[in-house]
Amino acid sequence: MSNPKHDKGEHYLTTPKAEPFLERLIFNNRAIILVLLTILTLFLGYNAAKIQPDASFERMIPLEHPYIVNMLEHRDDLENLGNFVRIAVESKDGDIFSPEYMETLKQITDEVFYLNGVDRSGLKSLWTSNVRWVEVTEQGFQGGTVIPDDYDGSRESLEQLRQNVLRSNEVGRLISDNFKSTIVYAPLYETDPETGEPLDYGTFSRQLEEKIREKYEAQNPNIDIHIVGFAKKVGDLIEGIGSIAWFAGITIVLTTLLLFWYSRSVSGTLVPVFTSIIAVFWQLGTLRLLGYGLDPYSVLVPFLVFAIGISHGVQIVNAMAVEAAKGFDAITAARLAFRALYIPGMLALISDAFGFLTLFFIEIDVIRDLAVAAGIGVAFVIITNLVLHVLIMSYIGISKGGVRHVQNHGEKQDRKWRLLSNFSHPSVAPISLLIAVIGLGLGLYYKQDLKVGDLDQGAPELRKDSRYNQDNAYIIDNYSTSADVMVVMVKTPVEQCTQYSVLRAMDSLQWELANTPGVQSTASLADVSKIVTKALNEGNWNWYAISRNQTIINASIRNAPSGLINTDCSLTPLLVFLEDHKAETLQTAVEVVEEFARENSNEEHTFLLAAGNAGVEAATNEVISKAKDMMLIFVYGVVSLLCFLTFRSIRAVLCIVIPLGLTSILCEAIMAVSGIGIKVATLPVIALGVGIGVDYGIYIYSKLEKYLLEGKTLQDAYFETLRSTGKAVVFTGVTLGIGVVTWIFSPIKFQADMGFLLFFMFLWNMIGAIWLLPALARFLLRPERMLEKARTAK
Repeated sequence: MSNPKHDKGEHYLTTPKAEPFLERLIFNNRAIILVLLTILTLFLGYNAAKIQPDASFERMIPLEHPYIVNMLEHRDDLENLGNFVRIAVESKDGDIFSPEYMETLKQITDEVFYLNGVDRSGLKSLWTSNVRWVEVTEQGFQGGTVIPDDYDGSRESLEQLRQNVLRSNEVGRLISDNFKSTIVYAPLYETDPETGEPLDYGTFSRQLEEKIREKYEAQNPNIDIHIVGFAKKVGDLIEGIGSIAWFAGITIVLTTLLLFWYSRSVSGTLVPVFTSIIAVFWQLGTLRLLGYGLDPYSVLVPFLVFAIGISHGVQIVNAMAVEAAKGFDAITAARLAFRALYIPGMLALISDAFGFLTLFFIEIDVIRDLAVAAGIGVAFVIITNLVLHVLIMSYIGISKGGVRHVQNHGEKQDRKWRLLSNFSHPSVAPISLLIAVIGLGLGLYYKQDLKVGDLDQGAPELRKDSRYNQDNAYIIDNYSTSADVMVVMVKTPVEQCTQYSVLRAMDSLQWELANTPGVQSTASLADVSKIVTKALNEGNWNWYAISRNQTIINASIRNAPSGLINTDCSLTPLLVFLEDHKAETLQTAVEVVEEFARENSNEEHTFLLAAGNAGVEAATNEVISKAKDMMLIFVYGVVSLLCFLTFRSIRAVLCIVIPLGLTSILCEAIMAVSGIGIKVATLPVIALGVGIGVDYGIYIYSKLEKYLLEGKTLQDAYFETLRSTGKAVVFTGVTLGIGVVTWIFSPIKFQADMGFLLFFMFLWNMIGAIWLLPALARFLLRPERMLEKARTAK
């Protein structure tokens, strides 16, 4: 019997189309291609090392949504745009009316004033001149700054401060309800006006910690600092990127150990890990060259690129081990593995890339950045897996231990695969389909409760016990004015914003909002007019109303606080303070305002949504809600089209796609049951899970079809499929699942959520390919017709 090592040339001569053009191009130029890829790796690796964390307020919001368009159009007329920090300075022992506390507050206010990125004109504190008190006396209006001009820390000046605080309108806003803390409110620029550079949220957050919290808590043990706001939240997320590096290391180590246990080959372990890491370097280097950074959401994409690289690398290792066990040398085994896998491999990876790129249709830049990063990463995996990996292995080959492992465990594994092949048996397949239908029904039932947006108070991207969420809880508990503010913009002709009809309409909307669940309070120019009109009439509550006399209205709003009226009186904001920013709260408030706007907007006044951090959240939720179904349609449409173009069969497409669809529905059901909403952080998981999950079905079906066309029965064909590629598919699903499940221990909550969801999708997509695909094939495929069609085509 001849040795295949010596029959290599005969094998190629007797096999039709044995050497595809792509195979000849790659293997006939091995050395040149490896040199070029080495140079590329050095260049892109150098750029990858220079990539920086990046975050931007505007990149995390849907800039094309009407709410955001309205907000940005009028941003110069508004104070509550959503990008600010609130620093609560708490006196742990006693209240704020002490010389030591007031001196510390003054120093903190000055420190914040000089931080890069702070809009100093909008800074508010008890020590800033824009925080005032006003009262009506027999002589008319009197007022001044809350801090007396002659304040010197004496008992008398502190008592005067107490009186001014009580006469101001800042209790519950800048001053806590129990007088134990006050807030320094600092609006932020998106772009530093001095340098023109985008605000570095990581640096800004570190300055808040080092120059404010750590410094003043150390100076005064009686002081606690609580900081909330978009910039601080993003800063904490960027800080958490450091922990992500640890999880990356854990994932690589676990994957390497499992891969060695699977292959028993040093080369079969280290080469796929090495080439997968190279794909990550290429991805990061390219992103840096294109001007991208790593924001807190796309920083997880390198994990997925590595996972996809390992997923396909395992197929190469498995195929080469099988060929090496037959006696072929390294280069022959590599060529045969490439020949068998390059079509399903390219199909799977192209499906992954297009699936990820469908995220680009979502009008939020941070998700589009994630789509670009994932698409580029998968494109590079095509090269590192099907070219670099195969060429390195063609020189090294599978080690003897790996070959012996395949030879010695063949019979034992055959019994296992023979058992699993019963999933395609005529008696078992209907049971599998019945279980799938029951799972589908349960998934559809539970996913009805799936919400769009945040489901918890504070920052859901961080854990409940994080410092940020503890700070947020303190402010919620001690201030009556919420940090979740939605701003309704009331637009009028120039110099008409104080007309009776405008104020009356605003007052009517406020009344409706006051009776809306989830709304804590409201504030507008109408409130100022009513309060001052009452004060001018000896505080008689009968005068607490909007006067029909325009002269009285003009007098009542003469000293209106800044931020409630713009310079040419063409826009006045109505502030809506919400109990939280949960999806249901936002949706309820928005529906009330939109209905009122439709019925009451006219030529005299137009109600526009929405500014403020809650307005931004509402717009984001709406975009995600509309985009979710569209994204899934695109993902499944692209995957189905590519599968159809490859296999030329609707039945094949159904066999591959139906298990994916079941996984998506069950994933959404699990999100609903687990209290995970669909938002910027979790929406991409659905597309990523489908994109990666389709790989299993493609590899399984391509082998199944091959054996069916050889004339085997369905169960025998599926048995041979499991023998050749089933082990790699099962190993890949389990390994990737174990790799991401470690994320649940991350301090970053959205990474923990992504790890939990991806763990489920990796495993369940694998189970779907192994268990449900053959059951579907039993009812959908016609092996005899496929064989006849193939013979006719020849």
